[in-house]
Amino acid sequence: MKTATKRAIVGAAALLLSVATLTGCSNGAGAGSSGGGDNASSAKSAKIGLLLPDSVTARYASADRPLFTAAIKKQCSGCSVVYANADGDASKQLQQAQSMLTQGVKVLVLDPFDGEAAASIVQQAKQKNVPVISYDRLINSPDLSYYISFDNEKVGELQGQALVDALKAKNVAAGSGIIMVNGSPTDNNASQFKAGAHKVIDASGYKVLAEYDTPGWDPAKAQDWAAGQISKLGADKITGVYAANDDTGGGVIAALKSAGVKSLPPVTGQDASLAGIQRILAGEQYMTVYKAFKPEAEKAADLAIELAQGKKPSADTTVKTAGGASIQSVLLDPVAVTTKNINDTVIKDGLYTASQVCTTQYADACSTNGIK
Repeated sequence: MKTATKRAIVGAAALLLSVATLTGCSNGAGAGSSGGGDNASSAKSAKIGLLLPDSVTARYASADRPLFTAAIKKQCSGCSVVYANADGDASKQLQQAQSMLTQGVKVLVLDPFDGEAAASIVQQAKQKNVPVISYDRLINSPDLSYYISFDNEKVGELQGQALVDALKAKNVAAGSGIIMVNGSPTDNNASQFKAGAHKVIDASGYKVLAEYDTPGWDPAKAQDWAAGQISKLGADKITGVYAANDDTGGGVIAALKSAGVKSLPPVTGQDASLAGIQRILAGEQYMTVYKAFKPEAEKAADLAIELAQGKKPSADTTVKTAGGASIQSVLLDPVAVTTKNINDTVIKDGLYTASQVCTTQYADACSTNGIK
């Protein structure tokens, strides 16, 4: 009796083990086959994370976010964009990225507030097998999937050359003074803009009287610094201003006007903001650099969709991070904009309509420059 009972128990155990093994095989095969379907399905309803760095730079709200979102929706109607802005806070951006990873984003498109600090975001994304596209600003991480931006040193060269040309056109004597208002010290791109500008300015015969790296690209800080330099140097000694973007340029112009300067020196800019374009028409700002946000945002969307589908899209070139890692990259060409080509750049490309630029205050200037 005991023997029979023992045999029954062993037989039942063997049967259960056999069923469990078959069930395990069945689940494994099912997971594998349905997993492919789930992946394909999830790519059609993927969440794409878009992380932008600050709220003081006008282009992010007016151009990058809506253009990127529209491009994602055009390619994948079931996909969604999970958006966050760091408001100039690297810790906040890290928290936003962690939240997105928890929400199950398939790809992160990250424009870092701090290119060094953002490396930890890339590392955490890698642990979850989420690829990261470094957008507009380069992150110092070897684990990036792609980088899309513009030739940043060329941006600085365009700014520097335009400033030097403007000074020469005004017959400003060699040895005259320039102040330089650079971008944020936490932005890798800003160092490249500065390097490109110095390449031209240092060889021009004009003298850099003082320069400032603007924390967080904050226009108010640029304005405060410029006001201090005007008091220290004297407004008449500042014959040209290198400003790394339109917003910091606007801060310097405000400081000059507050000091009672009637004939403003040439001031550079970047980003082709609406306010910057209008200042150019008004004769307050000399130039800006137009970086075509639409192709940048659309290409980033292309890359994000392909990565969400598990593909490995091709890139045009590679760019080295500060740590020396080579990153697959797409670099677009920047364009210098003055009153001479506003019509052929930002208006023609549809960044702004003539009516947006030519408000009542700027109507006469628009008419003079053939913008209608």
